[in-house]
Amino acid sequence: MKHILWLMIYLASLLLAAFPPPCAALDDRRDHAQEAAQPSTTNALVDEMKTLDNAFRDIVSAVALSDTAKVHEALQSMHGAMEKTHEGMRAGTVILPKNATRSKEFIERDKKFHEKLDALDRAVRRNNPREMLRITKQLLDGCVLCHQTFRK
Repeated sequence: MKHILWLMIYLASLLLAAFPPPCAALDDRRDHAQEAAQPSTTNALVDEMKTLDNAFRDIVSAVALSDTAKVHEALQSMHGAMEKTHEGMRAGTVILPKNATRSKEFIERDKKFHEKLDALDRAVRRNNPREMLRITKQLLDGCVLCHQTFRK
């Protein structure tokens, strides 16, 4: 039990560092949700990140509450986003904001991230809250590291 509590505290601290605080104005959150629901005119990478951001907020909350249905629903919202990003990178319509010459590394990290999302879905189907929490922490760590490497 102590282990889960410490993982939850660690996960919460990473969330606070990676995402805006939950006390943001409701209107700002509505604007963000509306913006994320609409396809971006910039590129597929921005679309993927907006989709991941929305889904991950739901995932973290649902994992904390052991709400497997909500985690599964959030995971479903991300289908196809990675493939569009990778196609955009091949076509030249997606360029990384930082370390653009390391696009192969980004693609590999993105694939591994999505494999980890699949592992989370398997943990959801097995109704394994401890595994869901462990994988969610790994996913969040992956977000932070990738942003440090590829986002300005």
